[in-house]
Amino acid sequence: MKKSVLWIAALAVLSGGALFAQDITGTWQGALQAGKQELRTVVKISKADGGGLKAVVYSIDQSGQGVAGTITLQGSTVRILVPSISGTYEGKLSADGTSIAGNWTQGASPMPVNLKHVTDETAWPIPEPPVRLKPMPADASPAFEVATIKPSNPETGGRGFLVRGRNFSTINTSVSDLITFAYGLHARQIAGGPAWLESEKYDLNAKPESEGQPTDKQWKGMVQKLLADRFKLTFHRDQKELSVFAIVIAKNGPKLTASAGDPNGLPALFFRGLGVLPVRNATMADFAGVMQRAVLDRPVVDQTGLPGRFDFELKWTPDETQFGGLGVRVPAPSDDPAAPPDLFTAMQEQLGLKLQPTKAPVEVLVIDHVEKPSEN
Repeated sequence: MKKSVLWIAALAVLSGGALFAQDITGTWQGALQAGKQELRTVVKISKADGGGLKAVVYSIDQSGQGVAGTITLQGSTVRILVPSISGTYEGKLSADGTSIAGNWTQGASPMPVNLKHVTDETAWPIPEPPVRLKPMPADASPAFEVATIKPSNPETGGRGFLVRGRNFSTINTSVSDLITFAYGLHARQIAGGPAWLESEKYDLNAKPESEGQPTDKQWKGMVQKLLADRFKLTFHRDQKELSVFAIVIAKNGPKLTASAGDPNGLPALFFRGLGVLPVRNATMADFAGVMQRAVLDRPVVDQTGLPGRFDFELKWTPDETQFGGLGVRVPAPSDDPAAPPDLFTAMQEQLGLKLQPTKAPVEVLVIDHVEKPSEN
């Protein structure tokens, strides 16, 4: 089951050794100031196997679980990166090791969140994880029972699609983003439509009418119905030859592990950093979908012919052409000789797959009519 929140819950390893020879393990907490709203944040730091430290971060006013992030530690500077929502945290550890003063940035405006080291008695309680729901019947074709659509705050950066149990939400998404999610397309596969299709941004919150936990296909079907109902979207399909990346099997064959996960369950493809993608219970089509939505600048088609679901992790050093789908600016490549290879090399070495630029006929969705959303 895919569970995510605005910024949070991540197991991450902090780099090397103790800061000022002090022990910073334990619980840290503070309130993130998001405009007039405060979001209580808890960070639990402990020692990792094999040395170093690890942290679990929670936004307890939103959920006990969330998206993955990574942490780097340089001197007294602590940095947390959550690339899936284009967010970063940077703070300074105090000389006595009892507080971290910093800011969360997601877009143009940093939001302060200062963390204090607390005891078990004074720590805020972490919410219990949601009870695992029974799956929605596979033949169900639900719609959203309740859906609110509001213009996004223009100062909000990044964008995201979030599932928490039976609640579905998006942050700072355009109608074009909703279409690409609902129909499994790249933005280049949408033709026609007004300029505001990409420029107008919305936040969406919705809940399905039917009981049970929806599958990925059912979530997308509900968004398709919402687009037709609230945005009056009509379109027709066409074929067009476009520049694409094709995923094919490399010369020596695939290096993939078959997943033991629920074949009807949700896939898990959450970035743990720019160029760090753990994949669980995912098909090759799922993998191609996340690469075209988040990483690459053109459609990605699966031409491996591999059936089933897989578990793997892909690590690479991204370049400036990648991660435009997350609205993230990729830093300059590292000079570290131990840095992971580029994406094309990593695909072959780690997965036994090739990412091949080519031209291919792909489906194009041509907009016939669309309107700005109706009132909630």
